[in-house]
Amino acid sequence: MIKMLKKATALVVVAGLLAGCQSDGSITKQDLGMLTGAAGGAIVGHNIGKGKGNIAAIAAGTLIGAMVGSEIGKSLDNADIAAHNRAQMQALEKNRIGSASTWHNPDTGASGTIVPEKTYQVGQTYCREYSDTIKIGGKTERAYGRACRQPDGSWKIVE
Repeated sequence: MIKMLKKATALVVVAGLLAGCQSDGSITKQDLGMLTGAAGGAIVGHNIGKGKGNIAAIAAGTLIGAMVGSEIGKSLDNADIAAHNRAQMQALEKNRIGSASTWHNPDTGASGTIVPEKTYQVGQTYCREYSDTIKIGGKTERAYGRACRQPDGSWKIVE
């Protein structure tokens, strides 16, 4: 068991070093998911592999765990985007000028508001200008955009 833990630890350290090679040195949720998955996969691989196949099972478990963990970590970021996009479409579709749609992802702490600022028509096309405030990791970013209604009824961000 101790030998297996040393092998798993070595594999996780290598994965961590690779994740740390990003230009800013930060570890993302995707990296953290990869590292956690790699460690769990190594342990599962050790428990499945027997005899001479044990090392191969540990390596395969580590790789599979890293891939699955990476996808789970990435999906947390995708959950932020999905929550933002739902609030944005609600604001464009239903909100009066100045009325905010808010979103919050309790898993990441990210949140924001989208506020329609102006509605106007270009030819037969209705458009809306909006402000967008996003808070992630203690930082607040503000942006302004414009969306126009498409012939199928959906909104397309044009600026």
